[in-house]
Amino acid sequence: MKVGCIFSIGCFLFDEACIFVPMDSWYHYALLITVGFAVGFINTIAGGGSLLSLPTLIFLGLPPAVANGTNRVAIVIQTALATAGFKSKGVSTYPFSLRLGISAFLGSIIGAQIAVDIDGETFNRILAIVMMAVVLIIIFKPKMKLEEMEERLTGKYLWLGIVVFFFFGIYGGFINAGLGFLMILFMYFVNRMNLVRVNATKVTVVFIYMLSALAVFVLNDKVNWRLGLILAIGNGSGAWIASRFSVKKGDGFIKTFLVVMVIAMAIKLWFFT
Repeated sequence: MKVGCIFSIGCFLFDEACIFVPMDSWYHYALLITVGFAVGFINTIAGGGSLLSLPTLIFLGLPPAVANGTNRVAIVIQTALATAGFKSKGVSTYPFSLRLGISAFLGSIIGAQIAVDIDGETFNRILAIVMMAVVLIIIFKPKMKLEEMEERLTGKYLWLGIVVFFFFGIYGGFINAGLGFLMILFMYFVNRMNLVRVNATKVTVVFIYMLSALAVFVLNDKVNWRLGLILAIGNGSGAWIASRFSVKKGDGFIKTFLVVMVIAMAIKLWFFT
């Protein structure tokens, strides 16, 4: 696989070579906004949206490192609006989300600065396995007693979260694709939070650590602001709608959407890398 295709599903399934399309037509911007909307909606309720936006940016001509950095611009806007959307519906997990966010913030500085030499196909298949594990746990999870459903946001569970989210931050700073699934899995089963509050926490944490990751990419001149801001129009719109819509629909809708997205992403990563 060529270097330009190392991210996620590669350049829209072009396995042998990446096709670069110059940004000289209005429909390229329309494509970015449309993809961004889908990504913002998917990322807010589930995760894995960067598996769509990264190859789109590469397809449109950006080098992989610049595509990675440019995608962070849209994610910052997306998570800011998603956080505001949840808060407008009365859903907030402050200060828990802030504490996890600070830990992830520190980890993301490391992740954005390191270069990890990993075979793209191997990475995708490992991620596919993780996603399928998430589905199986969600579908076949053991029933919890009422007293076990109380949120666990302090003490050893808080400290465990701080440690785990530091490493989540490292991965998030490196590429971020698919991390939302792992964050959901951790907070749902370790912290006993319902899926609405899990997603509200997730978007706040991502917003915090994405600021440091974006700063590193900016300092290394790896951001195309024009495309990043155009993509952000879609990301932000999708995130705002998804955050408010998911609160209204509740856990049942989120769980169904999450399972469908995880299965779709896992199949794409396993069979179409």
